[in-house]
Amino acid sequence: MSRVHLRSVLAVVTTAALVVTAAGCAGWGGGPGGGGPDTINVLMVNNPQMIDLQRLTEANFTKATGIHVNYTVLPENDVRDKISQEFSSQAGQYDVASLSNFEIPIYAKSKWIAPLDDYTKADTQFDQGDILSSMTKSLTADDGKLYGEPFYGESSFLMYRKDVLQQAGITMPENPTWQQVADIAAQVDNKQPGMRGICLRGQPGWGQVFAPLTTVVNTFGGTWFEKDWTPKVDSPEFTAATKFYVDLVRAHGENGAPQAGFTECLNNMVQGNTAMWYDATSAAGSLEADKSPVKGKIGYVAAPVDKTKSSGWLYAWSWSIQQASDKKDNAWKFISWASSRQYEELVGTQIGWSSVPAGKRASTYKNPDYLAVAQSFAAPTEAAISSADPRNPGVQPRPAIGIQFIDIPEFTDLGTQVSQYVSSAIAGQMSVDEALKRGQRLAQDVAERYQSREGTA
Repeated sequence: MSRVHLRSVLAVVTTAALVVTAAGCAGWGGGPGGGGPDTINVLMVNNPQMIDLQRLTEANFTKATGIHVNYTVLPENDVRDKISQEFSSQAGQYDVASLSNFEIPIYAKSKWIAPLDDYTKADTQFDQGDILSSMTKSLTADDGKLYGEPFYGESSFLMYRKDVLQQAGITMPENPTWQQVADIAAQVDNKQPGMRGICLRGQPGWGQVFAPLTTVVNTFGGTWFEKDWTPKVDSPEFTAATKFYVDLVRAHGENGAPQAGFTECLNNMVQGNTAMWYDATSAAGSLEADKSPVKGKIGYVAAPVDKTKSSGWLYAWSWSIQQASDKKDNAWKFISWASSRQYEELVGTQIGWSSVPAGKRASTYKNPDYLAVAQSFAAPTEAAISSADPRNPGVQPRPAIGIQFIDIPEFTDLGTQVSQYVSSAIAGQMSVDEALKRGQRLAQDVAERYQSREGTA
């Protein structure tokens, strides 16, 4: 589910040697290290910001606290599988793991991770109040307790070529509707050779096409499930949103849309093959990179809406402590450092402000050093994250937290299977009505399980 930056493509190639040589490291994909009471084991994803953290740990965190950190670093799919295995068994080998706001409420309900409220109340230097409230909400379980601290976060917004719209005499609204976006896409489509009006994900996957599409469903008044778990995948609202999305990408979207995900749309935007793109706020860092051919040409506005005031999604790589860990105090010390304002300043001064793991603290967006490199997208990013409401993302009550996903274990399979039908509709191989009719049957199977458990069937 994490957003792949241009930088991360290089990171996969270059960081293997780095990880092996980093102090206190278990090795690339290695197991937990040994050590006494002043050593903790951390299992995390191999995203670039995490690798920066690993490089900075020994000379900063360990030097200040005396706590050594053994890292196990794996690609996203692999780390998700390993975390699930380790935390479900509660063997206690790993003290801390990188989890997203999708897993954390689920793991909390299973009692695989420890609540953090006592630590945040006692650790006044950490300043929980500086964490953006939407992030705190997304990492709080149904029992009202906090189970994770964000390392970096993102929402979604609309990115567009300012010069292309200006040449066409079009002014982009600060808070556009989806109909306005569709109209603009039609006006600028193919106005420049090889440039389509918009790029929207069409690649199958619950975290691919359904990341943006579910936000469209929400703002069109639809939902996967109503509060009592009544499935609504073939409802008029869900259908209208999906038809709008499919029609837009088929009429004015990128070539090869059924196979296009985040990376493909990012490449299209960087290469000048699309005039607009609705996707993750984290993409801005790549678009505004020093060597990007579109640096300075991109405008950023709020996620398009229809019936709701906002519609951006919410995602965060975060830290949680395994319930079985016998080193929870030291684990918290690590988390409070890795997610701190002081750590962001360390990254800024030693690696570069463009590498700061942003998207989680209000103070980041008041830091003049950070704003100097992120001025074009910092304010829209903060606004998008702050306006995201993971508990009320649509027009009706929901049975589970989540904006671009439904926070239940079954959603990964449900969303992926339905996404395959929607991708087929984008390819012209199936109607939207048929795609969602099949999706409704799958959703009904999930609904029956929850209605049976809750006695609402």
